[in-house]
Amino acid sequence: MKHSKNYNSSKALIEQGKKYSPAEACELAKKTTTVKYDASIRVSFNLNVDPRQADQQIRGATVLPNGTGRSQRILVVTQGANMDVAKNAGADYVGDKEILEKVKGGWFDFDIIVATPDMMGELGKLGKLLGPRGLMPNPKTGTVTQNIAQAVEEIKKGKVQYRVDKEGNINCLIGKSSFDTDKLTENFDALLGVINKVKPAAVKGTYIKSCTISSNMGPGIKVDIA
Repeated sequence: MKHSKNYNSSKALIEQGKKYSPAEACELAKKTTTVKYDASIRVSFNLNVDPRQADQQIRGATVLPNGTGRSQRILVVTQGANMDVAKNAGADYVGDKEILEKVKGGWFDFDIIVATPDMMGELGKLGKLLGPRGLMPNPKTGTVTQNIAQAVEEIKKGKVQYRVDKEGNINCLIGKSSFDTDKLTENFDALLGVINKVKPAAVKGTYIKSCTISSNMGPGIKVDIA
């Protein structure tokens, strides 16, 4: 695959075959971004898990200590008094069955849905629309809850979702290239702690096979997590 001159210049800053400390990798990711805008910094873990097994389908969410630098438009699907709770908590959009009709018609001006359990029956009818887009609320990620105010607050603070794919990878945002290296490293450490904590009991031997940090369109930097 042919890369741009900027990409090749950035890649030249990375020592081939070397694993960097998290702080070094975060600093390099900032330096090796190839875009002019405030690039996202992401981490990718390759895990020794078999996602075909129910007990190894790792999924969840956590609030990063320094946020992500990304604002998310939140749609809260609820009814009754919870609608006012959601509005007061700072949700961007709030609605019940009516707003779901709007979604059914092709409206997707939001990034995440939070719902109360009593609305999941209605949301389930839109599974074919929401599922492929990764928008279906889930109790494991805290997006199906009675505590709407807390859920909205956590997302606004910088809550990220993680989910293992069929290849055993987890890819997650940990900040922006404008972040101080210390803040990116702190976010990385927090996420690493969570990934280690949810290690399935069935996994034997090495759990995290590899870890890479990179920016938008930038080269991957191997991380030594030992």
